[in-house]
Amino acid sequence: MLTTERALLHWRALRSLGDSGLAEQAVQETLLRAWRSCVQFDESKGAVRTWLLAIQRNVVIDMARARAARPGDAGWDEFGELADSRYAHPDFTDGLVDGLLVAQLLDRLPVAQREAVTEVILRDRAYQEVAADFGVPVGTVKTRVHYALRSLRRLPIGA
Repeated sequence: MLTTERALLHWRALRSLGDSGLAEQAVQETLLRAWRSCVQFDESKGAVRTWLLAIQRNVVIDMARARAARPGDAGWDEFGELADSRYAHPDFTDGLVDGLLVAQLLDRLPVAQREAVTEVILRDRAYQEVAADFGVPVGTVKTRVHYALRSLRRLPIGA
């Protein structure tokens, strides 16, 4: 697994769960489930990244349900934060490191690709909405995101 996929999984889990330890646990469980069901992966239905993110969504839901079923392990205040990620407060240093990593990777992209990835992936906006804002066809935005992600997958992290 490339480091960019693992970083994305961790970032999304951290965003959902609000705890670095839980986020790492979610990433590990996601990779374990993916490994166990890799024979079921159908490339014609989508990219590996999309498949992994779908698995991770289920893992995060399962984790929230498990913690809700064991209120002795987690207080209701903690569960409330877990259930609604808008109130989650991840560790400042984790967010800083993740942000610096993302910024470093984005700086390596051409401006048009960087803007497309920032809007579609990081800000989670629809392709149609971004295309309208940029004044370009939807296919152009999709192509920019595709080539940007392909380039990012090939980049070494520390270089």
